[in-house]
Amino acid sequence: MRFNSSRKILLICFLFLFPFFCFAQAGDGNKMSAYLMVYFKDDTHSIHFAISNDGYTFTDVNSGNPVIKGDTIALQKGVRDPYITRGEDGIFYLVMTDLHIFGLERGIRNSQWDRSEKDFGWGNNTSIILMKSKDLKHWTHTILDVSLSFPSMRNIGCAWAPELIYDDNKKRYMVYLTMRFGSGLNKIYYAYLNKSFDALETEPKLLFQYPKTHTSYIDADIIKVKDKFHMFYVPHDGVAGIKQAISRKINKGYRYFGNWTDPEAKACEAPSVWKRIGEDKWVLMYDIYGINPHNFGFSETTDFITFKDLGHFNEGVMKTTNFTSPKHGSVIHLTAKEADELSAFWKSSRKSHTQ
Repeated sequence: MRFNSSRKILLICFLFLFPFFCFAQAGDGNKMSAYLMVYFKDDTHSIHFAISNDGYTFTDVNSGNPVIKGDTIALQKGVRDPYITRGEDGIFYLVMTDLHIFGLERGIRNSQWDRSEKDFGWGNNTSIILMKSKDLKHWTHTILDVSLSFPSMRNIGCAWAPELIYDDNKKRYMVYLTMRFGSGLNKIYYAYLNKSFDALETEPKLLFQYPKTHTSYIDADIIKVKDKFHMFYVPHDGVAGIKQAISRKINKGYRYFGNWTDPEAKACEAPSVWKRIGEDKWVLMYDIYGINPHNFGFSETTDFITFKDLGHFNEGVMKTTNFTSPKHGSVIHLTAKEADELSAFWKSSRKSHTQ
């Protein structure tokens, strides 16, 4: 068979462009186009999922019911403060506090706390929970008792609000959390998890020192933007609210900024920052526990200097459709396929339970 010059050119073009066409087709399935919010509720002390296609309106995948029940995974039969991230390995990682603050009222334990409040403070606990999943539907979990990880941790009064960030230099996840020793001040510490994601590999160290050394500070959330790490946290310096510290290093050198980032008059905590898909805009989400009923508040930024107040859920541009009063949430991006499959999974689960 003979090819004329035009056919040769077409063949060459096809052979050259075909791999790019295939990549583009495959890449479309990996395009992020939805959002997953993970949160907990005080009345369930369990994990809840909500999905949004536009980053403004969120719908709970299980009609406001838990997707992971706290009493099935936690020593204290309840969990709080969930944080989710997608790893570079494609695995979803979820961490949370192992704590039930209504244990006595619910008959889970015979005292208000596991240990003396005089010696270890309010809400004293020692464990966090580490979870992994390939599909957001089936999870493995590990209870990590921080007090048993190193001799220096034996006297901790709490292990609250753990979060994760991947350290490219160490090739490990850095977990950072709120801790105190005995009934002392709450502060933010960090450590590295092992490769198996089931134990601490390094001893926890102080991540950041608030300049007022007699002030507690809690609930850190770190996001890397370009070459800087932005840490949002909650100092109990008057009415609790959100402040920011910035560093070029993941685990040290955070520079203090004194201004309050949130616009709230009432106490808030649990900052979590997430990016809008396809835009150079980031949303700062936080839990306003100083209002009744409690709610999430939102601010938006393009430069991490000025923040636009977006209001509260169902009182501004941010909406919920089938749930109220979420607590301490975090948000990641999903593909359309992942969002559809997760919604279908819980729709099927609800249907099977009603038959």
